[in-house]
Amino acid sequence: MANLMKTGVLLAALTVLLVLIGGGLGGQNGMIMAFVLAMVMNLGSYWFSDKIVLAMYRAQPVDEASAPGLYRIVRNLATRAGMPMPRVYIIPGEAPNAFATGRNPEHAAIACTEGILRIMSEEELEGVLAHELSHVRNRDTLIMAIAATLAGAITYMAHMAQWAMIFGGGRRDSDEHESGGGAGIFGGLLMIVLAPIAATLIQLAVSRSREFQADATGAQIAGQPWGLAKALEKLEMASSKVEPLQATPATAHLFIVNPLTGGGWTTLFATHPPIAERVARLRAMARSQAR
Repeated sequence: MANLMKTGVLLAALTVLLVLIGGGLGGQNGMIMAFVLAMVMNLGSYWFSDKIVLAMYRAQPVDEASAPGLYRIVRNLATRAGMPMPRVYIIPGEAPNAFATGRNPEHAAIACTEGILRIMSEEELEGVLAHELSHVRNRDTLIMAIAATLAGAITYMAHMAQWAMIFGGGRRDSDEHESGGGAGIFGGLLMIVLAPIAATLIQLAVSRSREFQADATGAQIAGQPWGLAKALEKLEMASSKVEPLQATPATAHLFIVNPLTGGGWTTLFATHPPIAERVARLRAMARSQAR
């Protein structure tokens, strides 16, 4: 419940930021145009995201005959979750990772790398796949599409404001006089630079919040949190020994662990919360269940 409330607050913050930057531009027309354009782009991405992402990572479809163990685990978890059987794919490569995609449970797909299938026990793999199924059941793809729409609209509007300042001409001079000279220009520059950064940070915070929720829901689907906790620890160790997956920032949020490297202040721009924090929450859940 806390993660759901946090997600709602973050989405509301994006909406408020959109309204504020729209007011800063001085009218509704630009705001509406930017919002509609961002929505069209992101809804298109949401609708076709499964095909795009699976093709991007050269994922190969498998069935029960070609991957009986993997197929059996996914089928059992889908049955427990009350979901249709998703399509199952294997991604070539040694980097251990997995992701789920699809706009709803009826159009879902789960993809695992060859690397994760090699290093995981059945209990650990079950935890990973339950986490990914929970993303589909929790409609996280839709939530992230909404966050991306709002953040995209804010970025487009900031770009519109930038070009308006460059080509404002004589109108800019009169605006300077009415708004107190350089103060108006300085405020406009701050809006142009900081609004997209703020929107991106909020969007990534939504992604991190949904990871916590997927961990909790996945543990419920699997029936216990230990498998996922051990899998996350194993994935963290493997990430320092195996060459990371060649992933793009636009799709990094889909994976069970962040396929991109980075640390320090760059964690502000991370799509996933720290693995240690995720494991600590799962262990706390296990202790609570044991009481």
